[in-house]
Amino acid sequence: MRVFITGSSGFIGFHLAGRLLAKGASVTGYDGLTPYYDVRLKLARNELLARYPTFCFVQGMLENRAALEQAVRATAPDVIIHLAAQAGVRYSLENPRAYLDSNLIGSFNLLEIAREVRPRHLLMASTSSVYGANTRMPFSEGDKADHPMSLYAATKKAMEAMAHADAHLWRVPITCFRFFTVYGPWGRPDMALFKFVDAILHDRPIEIYGNGQMRRDFTYIDDLIEAIIRLIDQVPGERPSISADADACDAPSAGADSLSPVAPWRVVNIGGGHPVDILRFIEVIEHTLGRTAIRTYLPMQPGDVSETVADPRLLEMLTGYRPTTSVEVGVTAFIKWYREYYRAQGAERDTGGDT
Repeated sequence: MRVFITGSSGFIGFHLAGRLLAKGASVTGYDGLTPYYDVRLKLARNELLARYPTFCFVQGMLENRAALEQAVRATAPDVIIHLAAQAGVRYSLENPRAYLDSNLIGSFNLLEIAREVRPRHLLMASTSSVYGANTRMPFSEGDKADHPMSLYAATKKAMEAMAHADAHLWRVPITCFRFFTVYGPWGRPDMALFKFVDAILHDRPIEIYGNGQMRRDFTYIDDLIEAIIRLIDQVPGERPSISADADACDAPSAGADSLSPVAPWRVVNIGGGHPVDILRFIEVIEHTLGRTAIRTYLPMQPGDVSETVADPRLLEMLTGYRPTTSVEVGVTAFIKWYREYYRAQGAERDTGGDT
């Protein structure tokens, strides 16, 4: 199988590429290596992927249509997995243009290319942030997602809508998956787990938003990758017909298939449905490190939501799988990686002692 992955040097793309390569796939990774966070971390991921003879890396931006098209056509992919994006809710307040360029223009470019090269399946990463101001829990694919709380969420919802239109017009099968707070080894430095561990080990205060009254459906990276790999073979098909008295725009009920009535397009949550209080998450980190955090409580940040909970029933119906890794296991794995990685960097960073 030939797979083209955008964002292959990122946290999720690196893990996905590695798993596919280990299974014998041929993978082309496309990444801009942008300095949103430490590029050395991205290069270190690349070095590990480059050990596989069936991995090819192309550096380029999604906004560069010509470079992106050249890389895709050279790969002739059976499957395209679109993970590259400008991520982060809070950063969208500082640099909104980056979200338009990457998440909208870049995704549009990929959709245009996909309708020409026609992969067997195009899979695109979205986010639980699209549920926005929704208060009914858990979040189900059939829920409306019309009230985004950040530009990041708005661009991801727009990407889903563009993908649906393309799937309807050009019949390229597309699955959009909505991620729920992914964490684990090789994670992003702007995510809560990385920031908390780094601050605690260096005796800096950790910033706890929402005055500690937040809950997240944390998804361990290995669980996420397993779900994505299983979804590759769940190619959205065509519904045979739409009855005359049916409203083609009716949302499916909770847990039902989100397959579009007018396109080979589907959206799927990837989350376990087991939210964890942020204070409980911090306690697990403290216990694993054997250190107590210096806590600074702050109000909710603009664009943030107080709680996320996935309804995983559609994922389980399609793949027979749902994320189950506990935060105790996941946090331990991350801290082990963090200490080993920065110990290997020598004097560049003090990891706060041995594990």
